[in-house]
Amino acid sequence: MISYDNEIIQQIEADRPKIPVGLLSREEKDRLIERGFVGLYRWYVAKSQQQRNWNPDNSFDWRNMRQDHSPEMIKILEGFFAVEQYVPDYVTTLLKVIRQSHGRSHFHIRWGSEEERHAELWHNAVLFSGRRSGDWLRDYMQELRANMWQLPWDDPVHMIFYTVFQERATQVNYLNTAVIARGQSDLEMYKNSEDPVLAKAAMTIAADEAAHYNFFLEGARLFLYYYPARSIEAIHDVIKYFAMPAGNIIPNYQEFSELVYKSAIYGPREHSKDVVAAALKNLGIAGRKQLEQGIKKTRLVPDNDGNLRETAIFDGIDFPSIQSAVKRIFGRIENYEKETGFWDVDPTHFKPNYA
Repeated sequence: MISYDNEIIQQIEADRPKIPVGLLSREEKDRLIERGFVGLYRWYVAKSQQQRNWNPDNSFDWRNMRQDHSPEMIKILEGFFAVEQYVPDYVTTLLKVIRQSHGRSHFHIRWGSEEERHAELWHNAVLFSGRRSGDWLRDYMQELRANMWQLPWDDPVHMIFYTVFQERATQVNYLNTAVIARGQSDLEMYKNSEDPVLAKAAMTIAADEAAHYNFFLEGARLFLYYYPARSIEAIHDVIKYFAMPAGNIIPNYQEFSELVYKSAIYGPREHSKDVVAAALKNLGIAGRKQLEQGIKKTRLVPDNDGNLRETAIFDGIDFPSIQSAVKRIFGRIENYEKETGFWDVDPTHFKPNYA
């Protein structure tokens, strides 16, 4: 009989997967993810139309926007305007990658329509600030659109997690801009910067970004639950190489980036604490260190038919909470389908991936 010392036994137990091998085939997992996205898309559109149906031109009292904002604030507004000028690229490039998914592609078109009004909002904010003319904005728009934004990754899994972090980062930018516009900044350069019109604009657009973040977060949970190994690798890549969109093609973007940092709008602290840590927590992951450890523990093991399946759930992932979150997604879809009649003809059911 072979005997093992305690150290070897402890190591074997430490490396043992904490969650059993997935029960579902790839085809079944893909089907469930797609049904989840379709249900989320329908629910999202209905809620958006009811609660966030604003217009960038007539939902704000632009005539009463302050025209004595500091040069720093004007530069920040110009930067927000610049980033949003690539909405056509944001829509068309990713749409080619996800076009086969009914739920994701149709949501992406809806997302693009909401991002389009963000571009118009920041156009109006710059114009009504009184510091830039319509001709200046048109010329700047043409300069910006001379270059095209490209996807940081060209696969659907990486991009669902990229959008989670990017939408959260954008929301943080606008929330902190609203702090300045409410006159609540502690910085000397923003003393007496209160502007109710700008504050309302920033908070309105931040609410959109929060809704986008929550949609992408729910979609990311579907991937994390049904494809955990692929998902944690994608999350790791996105965090490691993350950059806000269009930063490499906007003229003088570095100056804008440094200004939002100095203005306590967005910098390394906000990125680490308010974006990365917050998103990982929402995804049920303890932190970046645990994420990296989980990748190292990823295993592919054969099932009864000899097919390799993922096992790699690790201590740093609160897997029961992820499964509960995915059940809630399908529960929300069920409630919406019962309200609208879809449940009677084509119901969407949750199916567990693990015993």
